Amino acid sequence: MKRSVLVVAAILLGIGAVAAQQDVIDQSHALMKANGRAMGGTLTPMVRGDKPFDQAAVDAALAALAESAAKMGALYPDSVKSVKQTADYVPSPKIWENRADFDAHIARFNAAVTEAKGKIKDLDSLKAALPGIGKACASCHETFRVKNS
Repeated sequence: MKRSVLVVAAILLGIGAVAAQQDVIDQSHALMKANGRAMGGTLTPMVRGDKPFDQAAVDAALAALAESAAKMGALYPDSVKSVKQTADYVPSPKIWENRADFDAHIARFNAAVTEAKGKIKDLDSLKAALPGIGKACASCHETFRVKNS
């Protein structure tokens, strides 16, 4: 009887660990999609003239990016590095091989967003600030994201 209880407990513990890993992966995917909406759905179309400048929308997009920067590091724990993911793009093993560099990229992204939050007041200031945020996003993607095979 004790052996059966231990086996069931071990199975449930394993299922719980897998579910926790998947939850972190789902959160990281949702975070990146929110970043995409903030950049590609709000800020970039304003810069291109596809949408009118809207300070409230800019502020909301920057708040979403700032929230992302605050959460990002915690969404790539060691426990998920070997989990097979199904998304088109997945985290590169470089995240865990050089965690300090990954954290530095997050810090640069956070700094770019924080600086922009204080400066964007009109379309011209958005046009001036957006390249810095975009560069921070792109440099991290180039280094720490790979096409899923």
